[in-house]
Amino acid sequence: MIGKKGDVMVNDSAPGDVKAILGKGSEFEGKLRFEGTVRIDGKFRGEVHSEGTLIVGDAAQIEGDVFVNSAIISGELRGNVKAKTRVELHTPAKLFGNVETPALVIQEGVMFDGHCQMTKEGVKGQEKGRAWSSDQAAPGDKAKGEPDKKTA
Repeated sequence: MIGKKGDVMVNDSAPGDVKAILGKGSEFEGKLRFEGTVRIDGKFRGEVHSEGTLIVGDAAQIEGDVFVNSAIISGELRGNVKAKTRVELHTPAKLFGNVETPALVIQEGVMFDGHCQMTKEGVKGQEKGRAWSSDQAAPGDKAKGEPDKKTA
């Protein structure tokens, strides 16, 4: 179902089933909100918000932030990922951005350029919180420009 311009809503009927596919050769720009599982194999630019699972196929190119329950990424994603339960990066995935999740799986051959914050209880307040940007220190890192402290 397509809502207002630049907004897509996908309804859920049974957990675990893929509800929608943005196929190879397809392009979409805007906000994607869905329940259940959605697979992207084409080009997507915008934001993804869901309590479900996002599958990024190996031919997919995504530019934007992702806020989901879980993500399985095999394609290219340029943006931050916040997942409540799990993020999996499968070969030949390329992720250029930060990840916040309680469980992260990275297969050999994956390219991951970013910071990772592991959380015990899952990501809370996904849509309220803002992922840190590449010019800021990631949580737990020293602040940018802070001199190294040497011990004797």
